[in-house]
Amino acid sequence: MSSEHLSKQFDADLETLRSGVLQMGGLVESQIRGAIEAFTNGNADLIEQIVAAEVRVNECEVQIDDDCSHIIVKRQPAAGDLRLIMAISKTVTDLERIGDEAEKIARMSKQIHDRGHTDLHRFANIRHAADIALSMLRQALDAFARLDTAQAASIIRQDMAIDTEFRLILRQLITFMMEDPRTISTALEIVWIAKAVERIGDHAKNIAEDVIYIVKGTDVRHTTVEVVEREALG
Repeated sequence: MSSEHLSKQFDADLETLRSGVLQMGGLVESQIRGAIEAFTNGNADLIEQIVAAEVRVNECEVQIDDDCSHIIVKRQPAAGDLRLIMAISKTVTDLERIGDEAEKIARMSKQIHDRGHTDLHRFANIRHAADIALSMLRQALDAFARLDTAQAASIIRQDMAIDTEFRLILRQLITFMMEDPRTISTALEIVWIAKAVERIGDHAKNIAEDVIYIVKGTDVRHTTVEVVEREALG
């Protein structure tokens, strides 16, 4: 078999991996949107769909990881190609965990609505934080598709906005519980939902960091936003 043919087949294998990540990302995006909608309206059918989708997300993770392993063994990639495969393996782990958080939001929402005495309009901040997290994920997947380090850096800065929203929600919930101790159970479930949203933002940030690693070969985890931006834009 000619080296040119092998090279084309390797490129095709890598493209299949990238496409699989983006398909999995689309599934997870749908989960998040559904989970937040379920929090708002308590739609039981929607909650069941979100929980069921988690099985498909898990299957995607296993399949893509298996494909990564086979390519490493078969092709023995080096340099940028190896970084891409390693980053894909980490990215699908983050996507799977985002799916877990979406499922958690759906389950907590079911418990809240089954209890049936909470005015959730008081917690519009959660919807706002979720919109930021979903936007971050969408941008992270776009940055991954285009290997855009500038966009990846901007996503990492956005994570601070979700952290701020999370602190605001916690303060609001403390006031909520002090006003009416009977709402403590529901308030604690809302804390879990808010924390899940915050974790979705963290995972989107991780994917953005992986993009920078693929392109620049630099691990920017646990560094400041300024260092990330300097590395991404340099």
